[in-house]
Amino acid sequence: MSTKTPPKERSVPKPVFTDAEAGAREFPSSDSRTFNYYKPQKRRASVYEDVTVDVQPDPDRYLIQGWIYGFGDGPGGYPHDWTALKSSNWHEFRDPNEEWEQTIYRTTANVVRQVQQTIANGRAADAFDGWNNGWLKVVERHVGAWAHAENGIGLYVYTQAQRDAPSNMINNALAVGAAHKLRFAQDLILYNLDLSESLEGFDGGAHRAAWQNDPIWQGVRRNVEQLTATRDWAEAFFATALVFEPLVGELFRSHFVMQLAALQGDYVTPAVMGTGEADTAREQRGARHLFELLLNDPQYGDKNRVVMQQWLATWVPVSLTAARQLQPVWSQVPEKAVSFEESLGRATVRFGELLGGLGLESPKEL
Repeated sequence: MSTKTPPKERSVPKPVFTDAEAGAREFPSSDSRTFNYYKPQKRRASVYEDVTVDVQPDPDRYLIQGWIYGFGDGPGGYPHDWTALKSSNWHEFRDPNEEWEQTIYRTTANVVRQVQQTIANGRAADAFDGWNNGWLKVVERHVGAWAHAENGIGLYVYTQAQRDAPSNMINNALAVGAAHKLRFAQDLILYNLDLSESLEGFDGGAHRAAWQNDPIWQGVRRNVEQLTATRDWAEAFFATALVFEPLVGELFRSHFVMQLAALQGDYVTPAVMGTGEADTAREQRGARHLFELLLNDPQYGDKNRVVMQQWLATWVPVSLTAARQLQPVWSQVPEKAVSFEESLGRATVRFGELLGGLGLESPKEL
């Protein structure tokens, strides 16, 4: 019988971590039977959280070696100083719309199907032939011109801001907003092409001339171009979703097109325009939640409030000027339900309610 001594086990040295490193490796639910690497907002994690939260780690969460890439001027990853606002936890934000890749495909497919069916029904019923000439010119020049505003915001404001924001959850919400904006701009241009094919004499290029040269649109164009040139990602998002959209976007889309189209015998254009209004309402929910978190931040809330009030003082006059320059469009409609002043009054009241809900003071211009 063999009496060989079993070989000694090799001793493997245990890694030594600092307290900070050890904490970075301890996941929130590591002692739970249902494992998760983050703390969900509710009792159970949603699919949105599973596919969004911490997809992009950073040195504050798990990436203890620091950013593995950098820029030519020094900073790496997603620098926090790309906005004047501060947060004690940029990762706290969750999109209240809970949008992610699958919801984008589903929502976009439903919207495109709805728009196409409405246009097809209108064409089959010869609905376009019943429009009066004044309204035809409004759709030709001004409804089409709005596509340029949507495209500029989607491509050069939201897309740029989503790269600069410091957490994946904020990046994701802004990227979704950009996708909706670009889809809506394309919907308007495709609608313009459909009308060009359906209506004799419809000038499919009039919208471009209006956007570039018509004095009515130069205030809106200036506002959008100034937004695209804003390098502070949070300021660009704030000035777009919480200032431009309520004062200019809602004024034109809802208080003009959707209010007055039916009186002109047009039920198709409001259906197309309404999809953009729904997109904006969704983006505004996310913006309100984000900036409310920053205003109530236990460490930086007071300073953030000062910064946002300064942004309001800068951007409200720009958007009000753009809104007032749209006034002649109301005069081009034969059948009127509301005046421009009534429409602007409703928009400014809703804007004031939005600011009041956030606890911000309305600028003196309102």
